[in-house]
Amino acid sequence: MTTLKNRVFTLIKLFHSVKDENLQWQASNLDQQIKLKHTKVIAQKALEAELKKKSVQLAHEIILLQTKNATELSMLKTKCKQDIKDYKQYLISLDQLKQSIKISYTHLPEAVAFTIHHHAKQLLNQMWEAEDFEQKMHHELQLINFMTTVHEDARLHLEGTTTEKLPERTLSLIQQKGSRLNR
Repeated sequence: MTTLKNRVFTLIKLFHSVKDENLQWQASNLDQQIKLKHTKVIAQKALEAELKKKSVQLAHEIILLQTKNATELSMLKTKCKQDIKDYKQYLISLDQLKQSIKISYTHLPEAVAFTIHHHAKQLLNQMWEAEDFEQKMHHELQLINFMTTVHEDARLHLEGTTTEKLPERTLSLIQQKGSRLNR
């Protein structure tokens, strides 16, 4: 039993000596531990401050983007409304063109007047749907040329300066367009 007591006492001594060493180590490194805790707290506060600053910056950037997007959307809506208004005016003009043809060429079959009107509307739609600026301008020039030719044919017919019974130059433009498409 004595040996058991001795072993228990040895274990207790060992435990106390380890505990004493640990206390000595903590005592000798207390300044370092305090500095580390202090550095950790300062780093956490700096990180929190940086996160708050970044949050404010992000919130500001989000507001700027929302404002920019809202402005762009508003401008786009305004442009679309104007485009719709312009398109409606073009359609009204094309209807007036059809009426002008009917008035100028009273003997002209309805189908021919409708074909001329339909061709002008196709030119308008090609212009409207063109993606790049050069295409849009090309189609616009075609439409202007076509409408000018139609009005000129009608004017010459009404003035009696032409003996043609049909708007020949107008029909020629339509035929040219058709023959180009068939190639």
